[in-house]
Amino acid sequence: MRHPLAVEDVSAQSDLWTIRPAPAPKPHYTGHRDRLRDRAATGGLAALPDYEVLELLLFRAIPRGDLKPLAKQLLARFGSLGAVLGATPEDLRTVTGVGEALALDLKLMHEVTLRAAREKVVRRPVISSWNALLAYVKTALAHEAREQFRVLFLDKKNQLIADEVMNRGTVDHAPVYPREVVRRALELSASAVILVHNHPSGDPTPSPADIDMTRQVAEAGRTLRIAVHDHLVVGRDGVASFKALGLL
Repeated sequence: MRHPLAVEDVSAQSDLWTIRPAPAPKPHYTGHRDRLRDRAATGGLAALPDYEVLELLLFRAIPRGDLKPLAKQLLARFGSLGAVLGATPEDLRTVTGVGEALALDLKLMHEVTLRAAREKVVRRPVISSWNALLAYVKTALAHEAREQFRVLFLDKKNQLIADEVMNRGTVDHAPVYPREVVRRALELSASAVILVHNHPSGDPTPSPADIDMTRQVAEAGRTLRIAVHDHLVVGRDGVASFKALGLL
């Protein structure tokens, strides 16, 4: 007579011969995020190439997946890390894989960089912190896709009162009205101004129209004792100073 447990024993034994599928291979990028963070922590962020710095930023908005291709695609699309951060949210979202949250994170980083640069300029004479001023306007405008005209309003001590966008234009023109610049200077009790605009082409060389407009602003301000200290033209290739070029 067979023991009642015998059937169960045979069933249990047959399980030993069941063929189970091999575990799926892990994605090639498994552990990459941790390795990249470790490299950043031990070797410093400065040692990382631009695409890996951008990857670290992308990790914040996209919790999983291989982001190296997206980082490289962004750099290829906009040309540089600074240009990626300076791009508009609309342009960023034209890149496959970039959603609203990621575009906001990238613009947040640009805003943090801009405010940090501005801190080195405010509450101190602009003339004595000229290199900081150049760094600030380049951060603000070097990668703008459209021409933008800004005015830095200064008090009697040449300290920054306000930095205001007076007009936004097309890829090669932003109309400027000298009377509006002078009127705003009077409203702010400014004693001097520094004109700033960008050339989206990348070349900061002043155009004949730039030179003519600067002379008009200087003449309008002279009668009201509002000085034009300089006009800075910002491009990806650098910053041109009217004063240094002998144009003012």
